[in-house]
Amino acid sequence: MRRVVAQGTFDLLHPGHVHYLQDARSMGDTLHVIVARQSNVTHKPDPVVPGPQRVEMVAALDPVDHARLGHPADIFVPIEEIDPDVIALGYDQHHDAEAIESQLAERGIDCEVRRASARERSAEELLSSGEIVEKILAERGEG
Repeated sequence: MRRVVAQGTFDLLHPGHVHYLQDARSMGDTLHVIVARQSNVTHKPDPVVPGPQRVEMVAALDPVDHARLGHPADIFVPIEEIDPDVIALGYDQHHDAEAIESQLAERGIDCEVRRASARERSAEELLSSGEIVEKILAERGEG
């Protein structure tokens, strides 16, 4: 059985998330998703939706077999527990695949790191949580 891990914040789910998870699922037989804890999200604004709710929403998606919150201090702990064959990075995630491969090798985790494909965007689609927040603020006001 080929295990795949996908990870992300998954704040305000949108079609880009679904595409990423479908693509990740196609890389193996089971898909485990690690949802980032708010304290580990340092590259963008804090998530709007609480972590347990984001896990519940991701777990409800068809391609996902297992979903969990990430570790509060060491992002590699869940990966060690899952022991995946593939780590699927989102096409636009900021992660450095070579750095991840190096950290995996240091920990004795033998798995492939692959990048998911991009979803083609239609004119009306919002494919990031940030875009959704910006549109809400623009159309509904900040107060």
